[in-house]
Amino acid sequence: MSERSPAPGGLGLVETLVNTLDLETGADSLDTEEGRAPLGLTEDDVPAARELRESLRATLLAHAGHPPHRAVTPLGELLAAAPLVVAVDPADGSAALAPAGEGSLTARVAAAVAQALVAGTWSRLKACEAADCHWAYYDRSPAERGRWCSMQVCGARAKMRRYRAKES
Repeated sequence: MSERSPAPGGLGLVETLVNTLDLETGADSLDTEEGRAPLGLTEDDVPAARELRESLRATLLAHAGHPPHRAVTPLGELLAAAPLVVAVDPADGSAALAPAGEGSLTARVAAAVAQALVAGTWSRLKACEAADCHWAYYDRSPAERGRWCSMQVCGARAKMRRYRAKES
């Protein structure tokens, strides 16, 4: 739904996963092989991916100052099981957490979150406050006070609802 540019670095993976479900229409791209392919998922991976997606959505809502959309497994519990290793680049000696082996989706998300924590960008990934949206977006505003994935859609709807409520 958002016209915003994608989140930087590994946060793009998190944003992509959260945005596989369109709450307004109910369309879930994890239902199709084409929708699973960008995330490297098989049909057997879908239940775990959905659980991770909704835990991420609840966390991104918290980043925006909102309560969870529903009861979910805490993200920390899901990421605690992710096998990560410290990878050191032999060329420059830089180090980063990386998924062990091939890297499950949970491990790739855990590595992306760790990378974003170090970069100071994790809290900028948020979920739209519109109850029928909750689309993930990267808040690039200077004060980090973005509220909607799209000012032209979700923001305009919220402002129109407020205006109509005052008129009544």
